[in-house]
Amino acid sequence: MALIGHNGGPPLEPEPDLSWNAWNWRRASRKAWKTPPREIALRRLARAEELGMSYREYTLEILERGRHL
Repeated sequence: MALIGHNGGPPLEPEPDLSWNAWNWRRASRKAWKTPPREIALRRLARAEELGMSYREYTLEILERGRHL
């Protein structure tokens, strides 16, 4: 509900939190998808092939669930 004297339009200045949140999201995404050490990548690839998934799909499951399948 708008306050008295407010015309209900959009704010004149963009909210600074939006750009800050977007920056944090991009930074966290890059960090999460950073290539792991060779041994870990090979282990994930082997497990993904056993499950019939691609490496990217398997890695996404690890990132979403926080545990290995």
